[in-house]
Amino acid sequence: MASSTFRQDFVNISDLHPNLSRPSIIGIVIGKTDVKGFPDRKNIGLERYTFSFTVRDSPSAFINASCWGREEYIKSLSESFRIGDCVIIENPLVQTKDVEKEEKFNPSTPSYYKLLISEVHSLVKICSRDYTESSLLSLLPIPPKDPNDYYSLGDIVANGQSLNGKIINILAAVRWVGEMKTFTTSDKRKGQRCEVKLFDDTVDSFAMICWDNESIQLAQTWIPRETVLFASEIRINYDSFRNSMVATVVSKTIFTTNPDMPEAYALLRYARDCAENGAFVEENEDVFGDSIKLETIKDVYTVVQIRDIALQSDKNNPVYGIVFAYVSKLNIDSTIEKIVRNRCSQCHYPVSDLSKGCTYTFCNETSADLKSVFTTLDLQVDVSDHTGTLSANLSGSAAEDTLSCTVDGFFNLTEDQKTSLKWNFLLERCKIYLKASTGSNSKTGLRVNILSCKPADPNEAVKHAKVTMV
Repeated sequence: MASSTFRQDFVNISDLHPNLSRPSIIGIVIGKTDVKGFPDRKNIGLERYTFSFTVRDSPSAFINASCWGREEYIKSLSESFRIGDCVIIENPLVQTKDVEKEEKFNPSTPSYYKLLISEVHSLVKICSRDYTESSLLSLLPIPPKDPNDYYSLGDIVANGQSLNGKIINILAAVRWVGEMKTFTTSDKRKGQRCEVKLFDDTVDSFAMICWDNESIQLAQTWIPRETVLFASEIRINYDSFRNSMVATVVSKTIFTTNPDMPEAYALLRYARDCAENGAFVEENEDVFGDSIKLETIKDVYTVVQIRDIALQSDKNNPVYGIVFAYVSKLNIDSTIEKIVRNRCSQCHYPVSDLSKGCTYTFCNETSADLKSVFTTLDLQVDVSDHTGTLSANLSGSAAEDTLSCTVDGFFNLTEDQKTSLKWNFLLERCKIYLKASTGSNSKTGLRVNILSCKPADPNEAVKHAKVTMV
């Protein structure tokens, strides 16, 4: 722990003003954005890079800081600390903030000022936990907003579309955290996405979407049913395809993990009780509930081999394997109704009539309440090699990963873009991970799910073709 003499050279955030000479500040980082590049107006053809973070040194004092500089400097600085770290900021420029402009995209703060950190004049140093005062660490569980000013998930559902586009505060527990998925937009920009499912004592499952690396990395530290979040300044939108409200993390959003407030303690007890009582069906990013790791699948088959083995196997013992084959059919250009499905958020069973909700018997036996739904891609694919053809299903995260496109992004594709995407796979040899099992509802008596489909390495494909050739 740092001594009192360690702090005496630092200016309190509440005492900052533009006339201070070379101020130094110490505080805990409670919010942070991704690095972005912008055209440099002074040097045509070059880019300036920036990111922002929010630092706090007392329960009532926190301030936004913007960093600007060369790409190498800004990326290195951003990677040097995370939310929850203690930083020392030396010689920032203290500026009076334009509230309307400043807080449109940054967290609202009680300070009248903002900090500008430049590569030339300022310095940001990371303070290790060993030298961080306990008084600073104690700020982490204190929400930056009034702890009584929040919506429960039930409040959001009840208000419905009247909250569409609004920035609000939420108190909820974490039910499930998905993995980060990367994608490429139609204009070739790289992106990432992570979906988190929240719940409380009023709603079983509520989607929250993270689009930036900082919030995604933070989300990966949350332990389902052991983490309660106070999400301040998060955006609420109505998702017409899910037919439900969803939360979206924006650059204004700050998360307080397991906040120090009675309502959070009560919600944490509820979450733990749910875990102990098995109140929820376990969530998985694959809509069919398959959690096998691809790296554990080693066996390589021909199409006919995996078909025959699966048909001889018990329904409860599916066959997992790899085939090097061609995608000979992909219904990506069918009508939306045929390739996008609504599914029950609790049991993942298809929901055909949103007004009636989930009709799966066992799901309704656990709760008669109308469940929320989520939307997933559900594509039909034919996989062919020299031995034959298998009809397979490509759904959920496997479909998004294969197409490098989220469900939301898919709706924005033009017909030409869909056709182009389709021909990226048709008649191309791919390395395909399959799960095959018997299924009485299938015409062939076989149910085949694609777990992953990527263009095959030519050398690897030829090597295995020699082994499996009949």
